[in-house]
Amino acid sequence: MRCLLQRVSSGSVTVDGAIIGEIGPGLVVLACAMLGDTPENVAAMAKKLTNLRIFKDDEGRMNRSLLDTGGSVLVISQFTLAADTTRGNRPGFSAAAPPEEGEKLYDLLCTTLAQMGITVGKGKFGADMKVALVNDGPVTIMLEK
Repeated sequence: MRCLLQRVSSGSVTVDGAIIGEIGPGLVVLACAMLGDTPENVAAMAKKLTNLRIFKDDEGRMNRSLLDTGGSVLVISQFTLAADTTRGNRPGFSAAAPPEEGEKLYDLLCTTLAQMGITVGKGKFGADMKVALVNDGPVTIMLEK
């Protein structure tokens, strides 16, 4: 599983003109299930997302986790993170999990984060989404599990 995460002050996702998910301080996570990913990959990613110390402590250092801060997560399905750009000018996406499997793993990531006590906002798998965020820092990190 690949995730691009951004520490944010706020974030929202809109589908067909309606906001379907929004958060305050926390993380916007663009998530891509890859071929061969398993529930174990998802569990490892959820653990990493919630424990990664990228939020400021009282001294202004990145020393606190999402669990420490009580922040929220907005999870957006993003198959384009699987892009292969090594040949030509048109990216290939064959490394992404098939849509049915990708959706199951995406939903599992959201459910797992919620079970860990995180407030989770979601996009709509496979939809044309408009994502808005206020990047805090900016802090943007790529993770793969």
